[in-house]
Amino acid sequence: MSAEPALTVRDGVVVLSGRWTLASAGETLATLRARLAAERGRECWDLDGLAALDTFGALLLWRAWGRKLPAGVRIPARFTELFTTLGRFSVIEASRPPRDRLAPLVALGQGVLAALAHVRAFITLVGQLVIELGYVLRSPRRLPMLEISANLYKAGVRAMPVTALVAFLIGVVLSYLFALQLKRFGAEAFIVDVLGIGVIRELGPVLVAVLVAGRSGSAITAQLGVMRVTEEIDALATMGVPRHLRLVFPKVLALGVAMPLLVAWTCAIAILGGMLAAHFELGLDYEFFIANLPRAVPLPNLWIALCKGIAFGITIALVACHFGLRIKPNTESLSRSTTESVVAAITVVILLDAVFALATRNIGLGRG
Repeated sequence: MSAEPALTVRDGVVVLSGRWTLASAGETLATLRARLAAERGRECWDLDGLAALDTFGALLLWRAWGRKLPAGVRIPARFTELFTTLGRFSVIEASRPPRDRLAPLVALGQGVLAALAHVRAFITLVGQLVIELGYVLRSPRRLPMLEISANLYKAGVRAMPVTALVAFLIGVVLSYLFALQLKRFGAEAFIVDVLGIGVIRELGPVLVAVLVAGRSGSAITAQLGVMRVTEEIDALATMGVPRHLRLVFPKVLALGVAMPLLVAWTCAIAILGGMLAAHFELGLDYEFFIANLPRAVPLPNLWIALCKGIAFGITIALVACHFGLRIKPNTESLSRSTTESVVAAITVVILLDAVFALATRNIGLGRG
């Protein structure tokens, strides 16, 4: 008997022979499928001549039969269990409910409810912090100074090198690009106005917020998430330690203090880079640049930048703590929530910047 699978038709009966297995099919698989498709409507099949049949071969026949046994099929007893198993799986597949046409609407509703749950939890977090603030004002000795100073160092001091490097490079690039355009109109002196307003009023605060959200925001979420996984937060609650006062309040206060300082630091470094690029590209003296900067950028722009820093810092800390406290005690939730925290923080920062732009559109843009 040939080892290769074969199919012949004798007096209206499809006779199978050979080894109908995955190892024996080989190059004849396409031919077998074509032959089976051609004989799909026949009811009489003879499997007595099969030397071997595995799950692969049985599945080929099962699909050719339309997922049911033909009326005139002859199956040896040793192969009956294979087709019985395939029949059970077909019943399970057939019993699956039909596709719900309202599934997209249900998914939309679930997304809206999830977003409302986030908003509700966020408002609850803010309210709890207000209560803790009142508690600290009544009992200043309970202020967690050690946690505040540690978070201020990690979120502020340790972020200075990376923000300085990025700000310097951004300042050089912006100054170089603006110089190329201003040269065409002979308006090289206005690079002080463009660079000063762009960096101090808009780019500096947003750049620092994005860097802090990716650096400190993710670290805060991961820290709280690990504490959730290791049940440290539950241990604090068991010992009667207010978790918001010890875990959330120091981070919010530290970022609220560190962010405006980082904004001032970043704007200064970015303007320094732009001043160097303007000197080499346009030949502007350093004295000219420094002398015209106060005229080009009125003082209210600096106050707007610092206020943005405070708002961005508090928002990033609140968003990071919100997602950190919602982490479930498993590593998958930890990684997912950390990513969502960074994305949400950056999104909220951009929305806040748009609100600031609309609210202060008539402030600080006049020539002094």
